[in-house]
Amino acid sequence: MKRTGLVIAVLALCMMLSGAALAQTIEVWHIYVSNHQTRPTLDHAIERFEAANPGVKIESVPIVNDEYKTKLMISMGAGDEPDIFLSWGGGPLLEYVNAGKVWDMKDALEETGLKDNFMDVTLGPVNFNGGIYGVPLNNVVGAAIFYRTDIFERLGLEIPTTLEELYEVAEVLKANNIYPFTLANFNRWTGSMFFMYLVDRIGGPETFENAANRTGGAFNDEPFVRAGEIIQDMVDAGFFPPGFNSMNEDYGQSRTLLYTGQAAMYLMGSWATATITTENPDVLENIDFFLFPAVEGGKGDPTNMIGTPGNNYFSISNKCENKELALEFLRYMTDSTSAELLVQANAIPPFVGGGDLLTNPLMIKLFETVQAANNVQLWYDQYLPPELAQVHLDTTQAIFGGTMTPQEAADAMEAAAQRFYNE
Repeated sequence: MKRTGLVIAVLALCMMLSGAALAQTIEVWHIYVSNHQTRPTLDHAIERFEAANPGVKIESVPIVNDEYKTKLMISMGAGDEPDIFLSWGGGPLLEYVNAGKVWDMKDALEETGLKDNFMDVTLGPVNFNGGIYGVPLNNVVGAAIFYRTDIFERLGLEIPTTLEELYEVAEVLKANNIYPFTLANFNRWTGSMFFMYLVDRIGGPETFENAANRTGGAFNDEPFVRAGEIIQDMVDAGFFPPGFNSMNEDYGQSRTLLYTGQAAMYLMGSWATATITTENPDVLENIDFFLFPAVEGGKGDPTNMIGTPGNNYFSISNKCENKELALEFLRYMTDSTSAELLVQANAIPPFVGGGDLLTNPLMIKLFETVQAANNVQLWYDQYLPPELAQVHLDTTQAIFGGTMTPQEAADAMEAAAQRFYNE
C-alpha cells in the first residue's frame, strides 16, 4: 500500500511538473487602459485566444500613454523586453530593430497568410530594409480640426480654407467670448500637431523628410522657423485658453471646454470621435471636422494630413520564446471579429476591407479623407529617434510658452540632430 501510494504521489508530481512545463505566458505591453477605444477589442481577442489555446496565458500590461515610451525604453535597455509590445513604428522602433530586439516577421506573415489581412500602405512605418517588424492593430488615423457645428452656424461662420480665414473665424469667436481652440499642451504632442501642420503647409512634406533624413535639409530651415512664428502669433492673438501649457490631455481638460461650448475647435487625431462618443455622446451630433487650412504662398498640398495609416503597431521581441503563438494571438487581433469590434468603438480598422464595415457618417468621412490625402506624415515624435523626438516636443512646447523664440527652438533642434548624427 505504501509503495502504491508512493507511485501515485510520483505520478501526480510528474503530471504537475508536466503541466507547469506546458503552461506558457505571453506578456503584452500596450497603452489600452480601461477607457481606451481598443481595450474591448484586445480583451475579447485575449478571451478567444486563451479559449482556443488551453495552457497559454496572455498577460496584458496596460501602461498610461505618456509613461509608456519611457518604460519600454528602460525595459529594452535592461534586456527585459516583453514578448509583444506596442509602438507607433518609425524611428523609435527602428532603433530597437537595429539593436536586435525585434523579430522580423515578414516570412511568417507570408507563410501564414496573415500579411494578406493588411493594406500595403499600413505596413510602411514598420517596414525596414525589406523586413516587416510589426502589424497595425488599432486605427487608420489622421489629425483634423474638429469643431462645434452649432457654434459655427449660430455665428454664421464658414469653414476656413486658408490661414487668413482661420484668423477671421477666430476674431468672431473671441468677440463672442469663445476660445477659438481648446488645447491641453502639458503633454506636448498636442501642440506638436499645430507645428507639424504649419511646417507641411509652408514647406511641403519634403521639408521634414529632408531634415529628418539629413538629405539636404535642416531643422532650422525657414518653414520650421516660420511655423514657430505663426504659433506664437496665435498665442498672442488669444487662440487658446489661459494656462493651456499646463492643461493635461489625458485628463480631458481640453475636451471639457469643447463639450461646454467654451471653445469651438479642437485639433486632434481622428480617435477623438471615439473619445467623444464615450465621454459625451450627446455633443457628437454637433461635431464635424475640416483639414488644417492652407498657408498663403505655402508649398504644402492642403489635402496632406498628419497621422498614421495604422496608428498602433504590435511587434514581437526576439526574446519571445513562443513567437509562433505570439503571432497567432496577433491573428485574433486582426480577424473579422476584431474588425467589427473596432468599428463599434468608432475606430477605422487598418485591415483589407475595414472601411467597408463603417456605418457612422463621420467615420466614413474620416476614412475617405485619409484615403484622399496626397501625403500622410507620420507624427514627428514617432518618426524621429527618441532622443530627437524629445527635443522636438520640448522645443515646440517652449515655443507655445514663449520661453524660446522660433529661431532659438529651430537652432536647438538642428544642433541636437547634428550631435545625434555626429555631423
